[in-house]
This record gives sequence, C-alpha cells and structure tokens, in this order.
Amino acid sequence: MSKKKDINTEELILNAAKQVFQKKGMTGARMQEIADEAGINKAMLHYYYRSKQLLFEAVFKSAFSLLAPQLNKVINAKTSLFDKIESFTNNYISFIITHPYLPNFIIQELNRNPEFAKKLLAEKHFPNIDNFKVQVEEHIANGIIRPIKAEQLFFNIMALNIFPFVASPLLKGLANVDDETYKKLMLERKTEVADFIINSIKVIK
Repeated sequence: MSKKKDINTEELILNAAKQVFQKKGMTGARMQEIADEAGINKAMLHYYYRSKQLLFEAVFKSAFSLLAPQLNKVINAKTSLFDKIESFTNNYISFIITHPYLPNFIIQELNRNPEFAKKLLAEKHFPNIDNFKVQVEEHIANGIIRPIKAEQLFFNIMALNIFPFVASPLLKGLANVDDETYKKLMLERKTEVADFIINSIKVIK
C-alpha cells in the first residue's frame, strides 16, 4: 500500500511540475509553486526531489521516454524516405506542442552541462539514424533524390522542426502574431516542413 502511495505521489508531483514548467520554464518555476500545484507541502516535494534541477530532469526523462521510441520507430520503419520525413515531422511537432518546454530545456542543459548529452545518448530508445543513412544513399543511387549527405538532411529536418519552438518569443514578435495564431502556424508546419524538405531533395523527372 505504501509503495503504491509513493508511486501515486511521485506521479502527482511530475504532473504538477510539468504544468508549472510549461508555464514558467526552468528558470521561472519555483518549488513552492510546484508543491502547491501538486497539493502537497514543500517538505514532501523535497523528500522526493532534492532540487528543481533533479525534478526538471525527471519530468524531461518521463517525456523523452515517450518521444524517443516514437521517433526511433519512424526512422527505422520499412517505409519510403519521403514517408519517414512526413511521419517524423508530424510526430515531433505534435509531441512538442504538448510538451513545449522540452526543446529549450535540452538547449539550456547542453550549453550549461555538456555531460547532459551523455545522459541523452545513454537513453535506451535514443534514435539511431544508421538505417536512415543507408536509405538516403540508396535513394541517391536510384535517382530518387539529389546528392546530399544523410547527416545534413537529418540536421535540416531537426532544425526546421526544433527552431520555431526554441525561438517562439522572437518569431511571434517578428510575425506579429498572438499565441493562438502561432499555435495554428505550428500545426500547419506538420505538412509545411515535410513538403519543403521533400521538394528540396526530390528529383523531378
């Protein structure tokens, strides 16, 4: 019974932390606010997580454990390269709209703590692009896409998907749009990004 209660309390804390981190980000979030959101006292929160950093990492790991297998499955699926680009973009953007704090957290942690990259790489379902590389070379050899390094193509896919979320305050200002309009633009990018990348590499016959 005690073990079940501990698990339920921890889930309650992680859900509360997720809500606060989404609203305030890592820097703006306060442990007291997270405790209030979870309906527990601050001492109880510190019993489970000694610091905000450890709590943020736990929230991140929980979300990443859901995203990574999805992306890995898409990358290694036995589908065409174009289908993979479309599925990857759709899955990634859908997920980040639900977990908007993740891209900035990753960037901040990589800049602040290089060891964080090792933690990501050690994750069980961290995406592996070896099959993707082989498929790109096959598509080039068969005249389906123009010559491009698989790594560069993958970087382009990641950059076009990630940047609008990392730089959202800047882009909202430049485009002069509100939060709701910006969210609609992000939803449109599920197809816009994939179409842009595919059209940039596809050989027209």
